[in-house]
Amino acid sequence: MSTTRSTRQLAASALAAALGVTVLAGCGSSDDSATGSGGTKGSGSKTVTLVSHDSFNASKEVLKEFTEETGYTVKVLKSGDAGVALNQEILTKGSPRGDVFFGVDNTLLSRALDSGLFTPYEAKGVDRVAKDTLLDAEHRVTPVDTGDICVNYDKKYFADKKLAPPSTFEDLAKPAYKDLLVTENAGTSSPGLGFLLGTVAAYGENGYQDYWKKLKANGVKVVDGWEQAYNEEFSGSAGGKKAKADRPLVVSYASSPPVEVLYAKPQPAEAPTGVATGTCFRQIEFAGLLDGAANEKGGKALLDFLISKKFQEDMPLNMFVNPVTGDAKLPELFTEFGATVDRPKTVAPDLIAKNREQWVQSWSSLVVK
Repeated sequence: MSTTRSTRQLAASALAAALGVTVLAGCGSSDDSATGSGGTKGSGSKTVTLVSHDSFNASKEVLKEFTEETGYTVKVLKSGDAGVALNQEILTKGSPRGDVFFGVDNTLLSRALDSGLFTPYEAKGVDRVAKDTLLDAEHRVTPVDTGDICVNYDKKYFADKKLAPPSTFEDLAKPAYKDLLVTENAGTSSPGLGFLLGTVAAYGENGYQDYWKKLKANGVKVVDGWEQAYNEEFSGSAGGKKAKADRPLVVSYASSPPVEVLYAKPQPAEAPTGVATGTCFRQIEFAGLLDGAANEKGGKALLDFLISKKFQEDMPLNMFVNPVTGDAKLPELFTEFGATVDRPKTVAPDLIAKNREQWVQSWSSLVVK
């Protein structure tokens, strides 16, 4: 199974494009070459290479600060979507293309750990990281950010219809919301997979199929990926309005409403979309020191920096994700327009690893075929 590159930063970029503006990437130097550690071997190298999925983004100022503090320059080697990037590292295990890998999330974590991809390292400051994100007691990976996949709704549609928007998975199967929801294919899309896992967490391995039968009977629409769902089918987005979309419910992210505000000209006083917080699945992204890293010392310094207050506070408006450290403050845009998800659904990484393919196949048979 493959997943599309549908992380929050890509979603924000596509949303911005729909609004006719440009998102400027602020990451450090990116290179598609296959040389490890910036092509310079040995522990004395002043370049540390971060291998990542395509959606890694950080401000130049923050990466410059890391260089000033440590003497290391960060080289970012982007490698496609998260699944593709991880598979490439597994294929080069022991002779990695870089020093640190960023972007493996809890849906793929067991695959990375079982492959022996990382060298254990307890990053400095890990005691500040939220305990529920520390999924590996051996510190082979360090949590860096979280994000929530949730159903978003078009506020105007529900206000005009004098209908309360749904708030839970159960609500989505009610007759009042028939033919209103669009979601992404769980076999081709990261948010689609996350939404499926959320229903597994909500209804159990023996109940999620019955739930999806109800959703199908209630007119759920399935499309290949996030961009089509959000910018072509969802009536609440800027792109959806241009496309005259007719679905007021979409599977997206809890950070989508702030993005709608950020790129609107002029910025509205209220986000045009809301979040059904009872439908959310928690994604956690990790970074780890690659086994055989040429610049192990630099890699450790970079891992320390990824959970520093400075980097954690830089992430939200660059990758549209949430910090994992308690001392990092969210930008006002997130606190004013974003949704607070107090009880997101989760599934243990080992359970995902064991059942992911089967769950997706069963879902496809029920909903797509």
